Amino acid sequence: MADVMPDPQPYPIDHVLCGDPQAPALILRDGAATYAQVEEQVARLAGWLAAQRFEAGVRVATWLPKTRVATLMPLAAARAGLVHVPVNPVLKRAQVAHILADSGASLLLTQDARAATLEDGDVPGGCVVATEAGAGDPITRSQADPDDLAAILYTSGSTGRPKGVMLSHANLWLGAVGVAHYLDIVPQDRVLGVLPLGFDYGQNQLFSSWYAGAAVAPLDYLTPRDVIKAVERVAATTLAGVPPLWAQLLEAEWPADTAARLRRLTNSGGALTPTMVRALRARFPQARLFPMYGLTEAFRSTYLSPELVDAHPESIGRAIPFAEVLVVRPDGKQAAAGEPGELVHAGPLVAQGYWRDAERTALRFRAAPPFSRYGGTAVWSGDTVVADDAGLLRFVGRDDEMIKSAGHRISPQEVEEAATAGPEAREAVALGLPDARLGQSIVLVARGDAADEGALRERLKRELPAYMQPVRIDWRDELPRNANGKLDRARVAAWVKEQQA
Repeated sequence: MADVMPDPQPYPIDHVLCGDPQAPALILRDGAATYAQVEEQVARLAGWLAAQRFEAGVRVATWLPKTRVATLMPLAAARAGLVHVPVNPVLKRAQVAHILADSGASLLLTQDARAATLEDGDVPGGCVVATEAGAGDPITRSQADPDDLAAILYTSGSTGRPKGVMLSHANLWLGAVGVAHYLDIVPQDRVLGVLPLGFDYGQNQLFSSWYAGAAVAPLDYLTPRDVIKAVERVAATTLAGVPPLWAQLLEAEWPADTAARLRRLTNSGGALTPTMVRALRARFPQARLFPMYGLTEAFRSTYLSPELVDAHPESIGRAIPFAEVLVVRPDGKQAAAGEPGELVHAGPLVAQGYWRDAERTALRFRAAPPFSRYGGTAVWSGDTVVADDAGLLRFVGRDDEMIKSAGHRISPQEVEEAATAGPEAREAVALGLPDARLGQSIVLVARGDAADEGALRERLKRELPAYMQPVRIDWRDELPRNANGKLDRARVAAWVKEQQA
């Protein structure tokens, strides 16, 4: 599959069920469903939505764990001419209230226990709360314009109020096709879906698996052991994660036969460290590892071919199908090899902007640079990257997270990678704090044992220049994660500021 460019013609996203009608499409704890059964269930769920007599384009929200309805709603809402707003089930009532009000949702589909947590004023006027979905008269596949709005995905909100990213049918469709293509997913694959369905990476696992005719097994888990048992139970061949999840899974005990089942590992939501790459390659020797880089505003930008991982463990690779990825200097010109610049993503995966937020849309969604082959609107990521002579990209850091110390611009990731390269710290977050002499000084918050600080400092002195040495190391038993499972840098920063006060 990977040698031939996929078809660039987008379709309404509910057409994505492309597998053999008799083959398994969805595996849940209450049983499996074939492609024919899932198609029928989508059609009847869309019929139930249509029976509510909402106007076209109305937003319908789901606040659910990975139930059957939660997995079908992205397709059913689109088929009914509505816009789906998936709410991460780990969010609490205040965050849910913000999303409902911001999106102007007319329906919240949830569970009794979740609905009971909502307080007066949390649900805007005109929004109906339902705790059960029915089955209406089946509706045939959508004929919507692929450029029509299909979903609003809210960012995790680690840097402020969550923003609603507007995604068209074409955005979702081409993301599914492109990922199925470069991951080379085949009908025999079973994809274990542990990531939230309100996260673009998690939702795409449904769509890319179904486009390729594979089976997907969504999983809510509490411990790494739950994931390991699920890999065995559903005979999973594919597992996707973010770096904090990989750290937990690598610390867990894996039966050799279970680890050998996995044929494909994919990572996004943060760059893998070279240490973690080596650990994953050792633990899962039969699996092809796909490091990737993405942002909700353009879904996915790059991936690294597994054949290049061992030689380039620090790389995020090259552009995925349908994406043009550019490295742009501060003066707007194209960066040369080895020269840092902002990652700018152009092409048909670029979202339609932020829902009802023209100001923030104008900051992030701007005209593509003049040397772009696509032109039009591009996403200016705010992330700094460097391309090598072969065009492979390396993530340096977010511009708003760079530490400015003693005249140096320091990537937090570089400090974090050095800190976790040895046995002392399992995970780490590097932050810059105001310093009258240096501008900013580096504080490292690490997961591990404070007794190992001396060894860590000795190693950092050998591996990093003086200006990159942390002035303080705070040790924690656990580091906080946001709703999508990533390390929550904002909460870590709040901890450090509280200690400073």
